[in-house]
Amino acid sequence: MGVLVTGGAGFIGSHMALELLGAGEDVLVLDNLSTGHRWAVPDEARFVEGDIGDHNLVRRLLLRNPIDAIIHFAGSIVVPESVADPLGYYLNNTCKSRSLIAVAVETKVPHFIFSSTAAVYGMPEVNPVTETARLEPISPYGSSKLMTETMLRDTAIAHPLRYVALRYFNVAGADPLGRSGQSTPHATHLIKVAVQAALGQRPYLEVFGNDYQTPDGTCVRDYIHVSDLTRAHLDALRYLRAGGESEVLNCGYGRGFSVLDVIGSVKRAANSDFAVHTGPRRAGDPAALVAGAGRIREVLGWEPRRDDLDTIVGDALSWEKRLTEVRAAS
Repeated sequence: MGVLVTGGAGFIGSHMALELLGAGEDVLVLDNLSTGHRWAVPDEARFVEGDIGDHNLVRRLLLRNPIDAIIHFAGSIVVPESVADPLGYYLNNTCKSRSLIAVAVETKVPHFIFSSTAAVYGMPEVNPVTETARLEPISPYGSSKLMTETMLRDTAIAHPLRYVALRYFNVAGADPLGRSGQSTPHATHLIKVAVQAALGQRPYLEVFGNDYQTPDGTCVRDYIHVSDLTRAHLDALRYLRAGGESEVLNCGYGRGFSVLDVIGSVKRAANSDFAVHTGPRRAGDPAALVAGAGRIREVLGWEPRRDDLDTIVGDALSWEKRLTEVRAAS
């Protein structure tokens, strides 16, 4: 059987395609290329340009290909953008996910793995935050993802669909072999932006607030290497195929680093003392967001391999240096 990867031309989706192919899976990528890149899709994967909200297209793909699982990455992911354009986020992340789930039910695809987010927790009262914490998203992005989790939960009760929803913390790094990485123009991820500043692609890095109740006053986050994240999806796929019940699991390491920790790591890796400016806080940024990461290990048997901030930064830096060549070749 095969796997449909939605958003497989994007950052995490392209890494997922590589992970699946490495495991001997048949991979079909569906992406509308609004933020992804055709060159990011591995040659061994079949590619279809199209939108997950196109019911008839997705139905044809699922009926004509031996697909037994959907891994769903397609969607919008920038929190401040979601505040400015909530309806766009509810369209891309909620309405189109509803359409995709409906086609999965209609065509009897039994397994569904969903790219969710730690933003469903909002401003957690306690860190590390576990899957049983109160769900109070404070952005349309977080709300749109939580709505999809709810749809999956209710659909799995009514139909023979089992799912795993993986709540990502801060995904960073790049493929250690240099085959893919974060390539979105105007990216907002801290490690990506810091690496660009270190390479002179940005005039400075802005830190949003230095007066949080954290050890150095800057926000603390749990950074997970993209390769460890995609292996968690592969473990989830194997878990579902083995008869596992539906689950919602955090994807993180259970250890946080501050913005200044990340900046220090990037400066060391790049040997560059780039300019850092301090600006006001961004609306909706919790002071700390660290994963309670025990359940994913217990349920899926997942074990991280690149659980080290300097490793994550080093891989991101290597990719950023290579990205100019990749774009020129494409």
